[in-house]
Amino acid sequence: MRRAGLELPVAPLDYRAAAAFWGISDPSLAARVFAIVGGTPAYRREYVQDDSPEGPGDFDDWVVRAVLNPARPLFREARYLLAEDPDLRDTAVYHSVLAAVAEGNGTRGGIAGFIGRKATDLQHPLTVLEDAGLLVREPDPLRSGRSRYRIAEPLITFYQTVMRPAWTALEQRRGTDVWRRSERRYTSGVLGPAFEEIVRQWAVRFAAPDTLGGIAAEASSGVLTDPASRTSLELDLVALGEPPPGDGPRPLLAVGEVKWGRTLGVPDLDRLARARDLLVARPGLDARSAQLLLASGAGFTDDLRQVAQRRPDVVLVDPARLYTGD
Repeated sequence: MRRAGLELPVAPLDYRAAAAFWGISDPSLAARVFAIVGGTPAYRREYVQDDSPEGPGDFDDWVVRAVLNPARPLFREARYLLAEDPDLRDTAVYHSVLAAVAEGNGTRGGIAGFIGRKATDLQHPLTVLEDAGLLVREPDPLRSGRSRYRIAEPLITFYQTVMRPAWTALEQRRGTDVWRRSERRYTSGVLGPAFEEIVRQWAVRFAAPDTLGGIAAEASSGVLTDPASRTSLELDLVALGEPPPGDGPRPLLAVGEVKWGRTLGVPDLDRLARARDLLVARPGLDARSAQLLLASGAGFTDDLRQVAQRRPDVVLVDPARLYTGD
């Protein structure tokens, strides 16, 4: 019996490489497609028979004919990803966990509440889904011992959010009707989180050192408590620099607000500035030079653009910059 002497995992394409591979030059369209198929190269050829959206106006029709079409291999791929893994025996539990995460419940307690189980009962299914590469656990950089889960494969998020609730109708080839009534769920549950992840990838892979005041070693979301108002500030981007030698504080390069479908304005900037003020006083982090990053697929108010022109600590990021700029 021969044993394998080399394990060569193939990582998915990043969002820029995926756009080039799919032949998509429009940044907003590229983001919408990436939110569904991610960076898996096989989906471009074998699973949709080389069918790529011809332009922004073709996106809705492409979703119906290429993704929600029972005649295309991509239609059942998300189900196969679960069914083919030998470690996923009780698929109902794993589907429930993935559905909970797709609905925005990223903490263990949130997942448990969504599916009606005790948090202690989720250790095994969460570990199995992590080992299978379907879930990623990301520590919260601002809260020690806390973490959030996200689905690693965009197609599974799309399946859980859009396809699974309407599976019977889709099998009856009513994809057009399903998509028409699911677009809001797609935007909030699929595209919004995917856009946040794209921005975090941009911060680590493509943002110039001058943009963030250094090279980002990691980027994630985080939750910060404001003791004055006793409220939590959810930050879509927390970009950290490389750990310094010794015991010095780690540089916090940027905090960010990321929204696909909402125009961002000065109140959003003020919220980030408040978060930075709180973090400046936190030991273990050097947040004094942290940039205030606002990313939007819908644009920015004129007031915010004027402020950004005057302040070097404000960074505005739109889809065009994500795909072509630094």
